[in-house]
Amino acid sequence: QYSPESVAGADGELEPSAVTFPGCSCRSRSCEPPACPCLSRGHSYSGLCLRLPEQQQQQRFSRPVFECNSLCCCGERCQNRLVQRGLQLRLQVFRTRRKGWGVRALEPIPRGSFVCEYAGEVLGFAEAQRRIQAQTPQEPNYIIAVREHLHDGRVMETFVDPTRIGNVGRFLNHSCEPNLVMVPVRVDSMVPKLALFAATDISAGEELSYDYSGRSHNVPEASREHKPQEEETSPRKPCYCGSRTCASFLPWDSSLFSTP
Repeated sequence: QYSPESVAGADGELEPSAVTFPGCSCRSRSCEPPACPCLSRGHSYSGLCLRLPEQQQQQRFSRPVFECNSLCCCGERCQNRLVQRGLQLRLQVFRTRRKGWGVRALEPIPRGSFVCEYAGEVLGFAEAQRRIQAQTPQEPNYIIAVREHLHDGRVMETFVDPTRIGNVGRFLNHSCEPNLVMVPVRVDSMVPKLALFAATDISAGEELSYDYSGRSHNVPEASREHKPQEEETSPRKPCYCGSRTCASFLPWDSSLFSTP
């Protein structure tokens, strides 16, 4: 079933469309920090692009992104409304040689541009764990686990499964040298939209990809050396991205296979 944005999963633990954030009282089309409380919570856009650091892997912490929401007074033309507008680019799903389906751009995409959301069912940990343990290595869909480390030491987890409900994001392939980066963006509630932005300038016809691990642990040395015993027997899927730094396997989350 196609859905342009994420929906509540069958377990009913989280409701992505719930409105829990207060709105701003800004009257202009474009809210500005520090007057706008939405922008004061975190990162802001520059035009229609997200300001990305020059070296993503060297940034230890990133600021959160909060867009103006349905309770804000600023209006639909506010520049702090980007991801919530949905897909605006021309993309094409196509058949790759070794990776199954893939997605490519049909127009040039400047660095920092919003490309699409990774949409699916938003699940709680127990249901995500149950589903991922039931999958076989041959199954094409990937349950994304996003962990955000807050300043007070807490960790927020978001699990999105595109198997039954999803959008074009479900066809995006992994790459160890990706041209997209995933950023959690919040609009109405703390349940984030998993937004994919261009990490570099992308040419028309170029395949779109992102690092399923969030570009944090999936480097060749980490994948080939000092593997825990549980990882040696895990149902890991081979990586066919073809990049010079390919780690040989797709990222694997051992916590979803652990038992309490």
